[in-house]
Amino acid sequence: MNRDEEILQSLKRQAAALPSNPGVYQFVDRTGTIIYVGKAKSLRRRVSSYFLQSRDHTAKVRVMVKQIVEIRHIVVDSEQDALLLENSLIKSLQPRYNILLKDDKTYPWIVVRREPFPRVQSTRRLVRDGSQYYGPYGSLTAQHALLEFIREVVPLRTCKLNLSPQAIARGRYGVCLQYHLGNCKAPCVGAQSEEDYDECIALVQSILRGDLRPVRSHLEAEMARAAAELRFEAAQRCKTRLAALDNYQARSVIVSAKIVDCDVFSLLTDDDTAYCNFLRLRHGSIVAVRTVRMSTGADSSEEELLSAAITHIVETVAGELSREVIVPVLPSAAVLFDGVTFTVPRRGEKAELLEFSLKSARIYRAETLKNLEIKNPERHTERLMNAMQKELHLPHQPRHIECFDNSNLQGTNPVASCIVFRDGKPSRKEYRHFNIKEVVGIDDFASMREIVRRRYSRLLEEGAELPDLIIVDGGKGQLSSAYGVLCELGIEDRVPIVGLAKRIEEIFFPGDSMPYYLSRTGEPLKVVCHIRDEAHRFGITFHRQKRSKTFIDSELDHIPGIGERSRTALMRHFRTVSAIRAATQLELAGIVGQSKARRLREYFDADT
Repeated sequence: MNRDEEILQSLKRQAAALPSNPGVYQFVDRTGTIIYVGKAKSLRRRVSSYFLQSRDHTAKVRVMVKQIVEIRHIVVDSEQDALLLENSLIKSLQPRYNILLKDDKTYPWIVVRREPFPRVQSTRRLVRDGSQYYGPYGSLTAQHALLEFIREVVPLRTCKLNLSPQAIARGRYGVCLQYHLGNCKAPCVGAQSEEDYDECIALVQSILRGDLRPVRSHLEAEMARAAAELRFEAAQRCKTRLAALDNYQARSVIVSAKIVDCDVFSLLTDDDTAYCNFLRLRHGSIVAVRTVRMSTGADSSEEELLSAAITHIVETVAGELSREVIVPVLPSAAVLFDGVTFTVPRRGEKAELLEFSLKSARIYRAETLKNLEIKNPERHTERLMNAMQKELHLPHQPRHIECFDNSNLQGTNPVASCIVFRDGKPSRKEYRHFNIKEVVGIDDFASMREIVRRRYSRLLEEGAELPDLIIVDGGKGQLSSAYGVLCELGIEDRVPIVGLAKRIEEIFFPGDSMPYYLSRTGEPLKVVCHIRDEAHRFGITFHRQKRSKTFIDSELDHIPGIGERSRTALMRHFRTVSAIRAATQLELAGIVGQSKARRLREYFDADT
């Protein structure tokens, strides 16, 4: 296999490992230059299409594909966000193979002017004059529809008049058609105070921010008032507008009108690896995204890791930092960056940007681990087992795990399941079902004692391998029951056991009444929950099978001498047990013979 074929196979693997989310992808050539930026509804499907043997590709696409050596991507929440981010990146990077969106076209915004009695307008120019900008909007039609909706709900002026207090006091203005149509309250002639107009602007701003509660309250009050005054058409208009609010979504997470230029760093740490995501905003738009992975080393704090990551990204990617840098914690070397203000946000748009960056880091980590599992499954398993050993405080790696779960319906058909995981994956051929034989009624603790005793007594008799870890689906009571059996069998020191409580995933250890909580972002918790859910699924499936068999039990099953073939023949002919009961001996004999017909009649006659 030559080098080009190796690169192509590597790119196919990268494309297959991409998520199915909307996002933006970037193709990088051998020099590290981004040669193409594109958007996709499904990153995996779109990027994979470039590497399929298809005659539909143009000659230019085929040439571009031959130059690709690396695929980068950014995941966003929607196609519209992907469109806006693609626009920002193409204008910033000017990739060689991009044609669209390289011109000076910009997306439309909605601006609330900084002036007396502010106007609410559409614009494509962001002028830093103190006005407030909202957007951008991927569709001009959607923006115009929103402006029309706002003007229907809130009466605002649309004229270009200078409405300073002095101009209004001169009395040179007169009311226009919009006043007579009810779309404006005529502040130009002093018919509306500035305080009342500002309340209307606050209502508009809440709509543009995506907070619909104030306008909802306003419309509900207007609807109630109109209905009380018997203005039913006006009330219906308010009701229609309330319904439209439910489908309304006003702002994009990709671009910020308030935050102009800044850098954002987020940090995600595992046991031995950290992931730092870097976002760069210029003129309110994201123009660069990068995630780096690094070893945590020994005794490294979050502040030190963040400092090391920022220093590395500044030297290799970012160049100079922006004057404002948004971070989750203050880096330990913050004083080394002259003229830079580090901000740790708690709420608002800056916190949302930090969360967006952290989401990108999580996706990068998930994809890195998935690629590691594909390329080097032994290394992935070793890393996972080491993490579980550390998290659960085990003496050795839990390569062989067994989990027990009870299942019953109001005390009927009690069953239990034992599922087996090896190297963090299900070993379904080793799954076992148990019918509870010794316990009468509902007693989960006694049922747990029975199945654990039966399972490990047999393994000890056969000299079979004992598990590295036992997980009991339940809290302290089930754990104590199972641990007591291990003590009776003398293997409590050979096999670690834990209890996993339902809902909030509390881990209990024998002899410790306080719960232990695994890391919410680590893989051990995911594996433990997968094991618990698999045991529950396996047990419920078996229980349903038993329950169904019990529920469809027929009265014919209790008649001596009537076998399965006879029952089947009778049901096919008569359809119901009631019809069989009403049949004469002669009719029955025609189906199953004289001897069995006589037994059937004797049984039914004795029952009446």
